[in-house]
Amino acid sequence: MAVPSSPFLVAHGAGNDVGSLRRAEALGVPWVEADVRLYKKRLEVRHLKTVGPLPILWDRWRLASPFGPRLLVPQLLDALGPDTELMLDLKGRAERTAALVVSELTTRPRCARITVCARNWQLLEPFSRLPDVTVVYSIGSVRQLQRFLRRFAGKRLEGVSVHRRLLDRKVVGELAARAEIILSWPVNTLELAETLVDWGVQGLISDVPEVVGPFVACRTGATG
Repeated sequence: MAVPSSPFLVAHGAGNDVGSLRRAEALGVPWVEADVRLYKKRLEVRHLKTVGPLPILWDRWRLASPFGPRLLVPQLLDALGPDTELMLDLKGRAERTAALVVSELTTRPRCARITVCARNWQLLEPFSRLPDVTVVYSIGSVRQLQRFLRRFAGKRLEGVSVHRRLLDRKVVGELAARAEIILSWPVNTLELAETLVDWGVQGLISDVPEVVGPFVACRTGATG
């Protein structure tokens, strides 16, 4: 695994539709994140959830029509620019999700660099056998953070992605002892970006890459 220049920017959710992907690539964002959900044996790319087997799409206070076209993982892979790194966030608990993603990545030609992350760490196990895929453990709660620090004490992982509310300088130091790359989300202000980078976070996952991007470019230019 090649460790990227620090800091680097990840466009949160920009891979969930081709229009957002193109806007992120036009801004020069090196990484885009996309959410992958298994629905009726298909790998759909979307942040919105369904209500069990019902096709209703929702998230918190938002509802969306279930009848429009849905982006699939193969279509997203075909749409990626050659210089874009794709971060696939595997949602849910179905082990079949991981198996199908592995199949897509190993049976079709691709030029994009791939990172896979999940809060359900069991889904990450099949990707550890793929030498060209970076595996990132996602952490979204205090309990999960404590479990990660205990489980991987004395071990070395490729990456970890942690919600910003769980981080301080001490926690980032403990994570750095276990992972090559530390990412955090959501990073939507310059003040937060500066604080996290000062603590040692390398990857800034942002909903507003046009806001955080200039800071990252300045820091990378200053250190590179």
